[in-house]
Amino acid sequence: MVVPVKFMGFYQFCEAIQPTKRHLHNPASRVTGFTLMELIITIAVLTFLVTVAAPSLQATLRDNRLMTQTNLFIGALNLARSEAIKRGRRVTLCKTSDQWRCTAAGGYQQGWLVFVDTHNFAAVDADETIIQVFAPVTGGMTITGNSSVQDYVSYAANGASRLITGGFQAGAITLCQDSAARHIIINPTGRVRSARDTC
Repeated sequence: MVVPVKFMGFYQFCEAIQPTKRHLHNPASRVTGFTLMELIITIAVLTFLVTVAAPSLQATLRDNRLMTQTNLFIGALNLARSEAIKRGRRVTLCKTSDQWRCTAAGGYQQGWLVFVDTHNFAAVDADETIIQVFAPVTGGMTITGNSSVQDYVSYAANGASRLITGGFQAGAITLCQDSAARHIIINPTGRVRSARDTC
């Protein structure tokens, strides 16, 4: 049996191969990716950016943490002052290691509390009210006061800071993290402000 051979004209031949040409020129069908050189350059740039940005990021996080703790401590001082005025009696902020008694050891980073100092001793007695307790500060930060505010800050009924002897109480409490520091400065009227410094 002889099979007849079918010849196609030029136009039919072009139509037959047109799908193949469309496939070859379709952008979606192209293989894309990175060359080895592009990948090496990308990794090198990323490594450089991480090396440059990491110290700056660490400094920013440290400064934010310092500012947060500074604001928390200033808030505690303002609480003590406002409660003294509101209650018409002495209110004291002292450092504490067990969250219910004042201590003369260590720094404020171990925690501090605000209480109604009815007996004017800067020590929590059984019949005195603790207004608020603040948790210890972690992460290696230290909080220390100079001689007049080393253990406590106490406010009289008029809102002025006073030693338990009755004298004016003014000083600075320093929050230190690595090489950065912030001072909380207490003036004799009991008002506070903060300043930036180094440890």
